[in-house]
Amino acid sequence: MEPGSENVKAVRRSKEEKKLLRKQIKASHTLLKHEGISTVSQPTKSLVVANGGLGNGVSREQLQDVLGEVGEVETLVMPPHKPYALVTYRSEVSAQRGHALNGRQLQCGDQIVTLYLSYINTVDSELWGGVDLPPGLVLVEEFVSPEEEALLLDAIDWTSHDEDVTVQKVLKHRRVKHFGYEFRYDNNNVDKDKPLPGGLPQVCVPVLERCVRDRHAEVMPDQLTVNQYQSGQGIPPHVDTHSAFEDLILSLSLGAKTVMDFRHPEGRSVAVMLPGRSLLVMKGESRYLWTHGITPRKFDVVPACDPKSPAAVTSDLSNHSNLTLSRRGTRTSLTFRKVRRTPCDCGYPSACDSQQPTAPPSPPSLPRSQTDACRLEAEFVHRVYEEIACHFSSTRHSPWPRVCHFLSSLEPGSILADVGCGNGKYLGVNPEVIAVGCDRSSALLQICSERGFQAFVSDALNVPLRSDTCDACISIAVIHHLSTQKRRQAVVEELVRLLRPGGRALIYVWAVEQEYNKQKSKYLKETREQGPTGDSTDHSNQESKSLTGNATDAHNTAQDLSGIATDCTKVHRESPAKLSVHTNRTAFNSQDLLVPWHLKGGGRGGCNQGRGGDEQGEQGSKNTLDPPTEAQAPVPNTAPSPVFHRYYHVFQKGELEELCVKVRGVTIQRSYHDQGNWCVILEKTGDR
Repeated sequence: MEPGSENVKAVRRSKEEKKLLRKQIKASHTLLKHEGISTVSQPTKSLVVANGGLGNGVSREQLQDVLGEVGEVETLVMPPHKPYALVTYRSEVSAQRGHALNGRQLQCGDQIVTLYLSYINTVDSELWGGVDLPPGLVLVEEFVSPEEEALLLDAIDWTSHDEDVTVQKVLKHRRVKHFGYEFRYDNNNVDKDKPLPGGLPQVCVPVLERCVRDRHAEVMPDQLTVNQYQSGQGIPPHVDTHSAFEDLILSLSLGAKTVMDFRHPEGRSVAVMLPGRSLLVMKGESRYLWTHGITPRKFDVVPACDPKSPAAVTSDLSNHSNLTLSRRGTRTSLTFRKVRRTPCDCGYPSACDSQQPTAPPSPPSLPRSQTDACRLEAEFVHRVYEEIACHFSSTRHSPWPRVCHFLSSLEPGSILADVGCGNGKYLGVNPEVIAVGCDRSSALLQICSERGFQAFVSDALNVPLRSDTCDACISIAVIHHLSTQKRRQAVVEELVRLLRPGGRALIYVWAVEQEYNKQKSKYLKETREQGPTGDSTDHSNQESKSLTGNATDAHNTAQDLSGIATDCTKVHRESPAKLSVHTNRTAFNSQDLLVPWHLKGGGRGGCNQGRGGDEQGEQGSKNTLDPPTEAQAPVPNTAPSPVFHRYYHVFQKGELEELCVKVRGVTIQRSYHDQGNWCVILEKTGDR
């Protein structure tokens, strides 16, 4: 045999091997593009297992059995709802054997999953970062014994229909039973003058006495709602009606475990696993401000249970090295509350029905005239930015890369107009151009002035600059605040008027399509996905949301600040007559809507406040303000956070281009999608 001929044979591959290699390389490219995971060619102790994630329906036990066939696994990380896993072996030799598992197929339910493994340098330690529970939320595991659980379940007689003692209903997604007082779903409240005979079941008394003794409760509850959920059932996100019940809510989980999702109005979310026989205690902010709900699905991502260690089952879903899939079973929840006798005076008036006007103001309608449009924009755009200017500016200090690229491409000495410049973050990107900005907000322009930028107060519809004077104009996140197509087109015409022939304009508007080419914008990425891939949640089948009511595990409605129900499963291309309030960090349900801004600290635009949380995926944005010195340390502000609503028209694919081609004397050089925004670059031809 000739020297080296053995090596030549080693690299020859069959058609099947070549096909497998192509798919492995494609999987590596997909992981890099969508997840930022870089693979390497040289052997290491760690591998990424594409298609081997919880999001593909692969359970931890299945994957561990396969990976363990070739060597001892040191760690196995399975991020929730992701289509991959990360494994580290004890030795590099074992990892090489693991790498040879490429193409291994697993039977997951009714589908076959093919695994593709690639080497990676290390497993990111950030995957073990913990997530704090909402303030005021406490989970007590194994609060009742198995014997007590059996007694409580036996005491709930679903066959009885004695309306004199209890009220039993079968809702679309669960069945419920009320004791003490009936919770009425027609008005999301209780009739405080009509208690149900018999009070709470006697079997509950020892459990409630223990709650008081253990200081989970100060007084005995007088209302109980029992919910029974079958596999695949859930309850929409909601907040319990403030005026109906006191601060404390106790929810006892019996039977199967489930995952309850808590969500702050700003978009932060926390998934909490509720084991069977556990007690969930909600007080303060977690009760009054955060919504809670259960996504209808048949599998949950839960901590893996080591049979040798029963205590391994915890509520912590942030430890990605210990997660698996769990099929849901029948769960019964007992939710105990105390009926409120006086109006609620909690510290969260924006979410409190007791502290809202008796007749909630009607949400604004889409404008039908120029006067209507001016009034809408004055109230829900201009006034809002004046109020939130400092807070807004503190979240807007990282220029977007592709806007910077456009600005950096301008010739030295070019004249640039930033129409709608905000706090001026783009005015200093290219110091070699002559940049001037304008904005409707005098408060934001004050910030520009303090930063040494040239800017003046002006409406985007009528900029007091001479025609044909600018080499470039930018309009970033401005035109979507105009409430009619005619006014939006007028802004484009004004930009073109300012340009000299050959000058260019860059326009960014918020997009309906926050997920484009299978990539989610950073706006959506800031929330954790609910449910494995392919496990869709059909919100259209959930109970309708109320205008002013809200509920708990026992209720089926969600509070909407505008009094408009939202359904975020699909975009209605024709906007409703009334504007709805958008739920931050979710897909859009309408093109014309109001987006909440939660002002931090309860004051009007304090300049050292944190992120209010809204649109546009602020790229790379982190609050980099210097921490206060001891002398400057802020006084804790316990005042509730005001909520403002800004009008937006989010653009469909092609809509911005269609708007621009109606303007004479311009050509579209380029259009693209950038982090949840539609963008165009126009050039003025001079033929006007």
